Amino acid sequence: VKVYLERIEGRNGNVVLSREKAIREEHWVKLSELAAKNIEVDGIIFASTKCGYTVDIMGKVVAFLPASHVDIKQIKDITPLLGKSLKFKILKMDRDQGNIVVSRKSVLEASHLGAKTEFLKQLNEGDVIEGRVKSITNYGVFIGIHESDEVGVVDGLLHITDISWSRVSHPSAIFSCGQSVKVKIIKIDRESGRISLGVKQLEQSPWDDVANKYPVGSVHKGTITSIEDYGVFVELDFGVEGLVHISEISWTKNSLPINQLFS
Repeated sequence: VKVYLERIEGRNGNVVLSREKAIREEHWVKLSELAAKNIEVDGIIFASTKCGYTVDIMGKVVAFLPASHVDIKQIKDITPLLGKSLKFKILKMDRDQGNIVVSRKSVLEASHLGAKTEFLKQLNEGDVIEGRVKSITNYGVFIGIHESDEVGVVDGLLHITDISWSRVSHPSAIFSCGQSVKVKIIKIDRESGRISLGVKQLEQSPWDDVANKYPVGSVHKGTITSIEDYGVFVELDFGVEGLVHISEISWTKNSLPINQLFS
């Protein structure tokens, strides 16, 4: 049998060996080879931990499955998956710590890749579609476009700059999770599967006729929308803002802070 040499000389002067550690080392080497080749491994989810679950890999090694990698869509109850033999991909192996991180989501995404590619071929830039708000971040909104067992989940990103022609402080001021929204596809990256969406593109740009409506030298009234250290932003019309630089506010030098000059 193969054994692991722990110490040359133990307390009684004997060589200390371990069959258990030899088996563990053998399994680790095998899993490392599978991970390097991106080969899926069999495992069983058997318990929950903080932020994830523990998985018995091939009945030999215990690995960590992050909650975000259980499925391609959010699952509130994983009870139906417990005790079943499932396929996983190894994401990370830390030999020093003895930690292994696996993903079931990656396996499902790979199986849906062909069907997702075919689905994306049906979409074109400029198409107007309806989706549902899935999550909201500081930089934009993720919109669910399609979800099925065959294709998987197809999402698109509505960037904060493509929400409205006017200034948007935060996407949550306009959208809420679960809300149905009509969007326009402005870009499709078929290689990466990323879709960029827009809402303001459903309306005519207020800048199309801005040169004729607000010629250089003309005087207009506007509404202050933001006060900064370097000047103030003034909205002339919906979606049309201009900057009054601090040097253009007055001919005389004013010692008062800019936020005390305007409100």
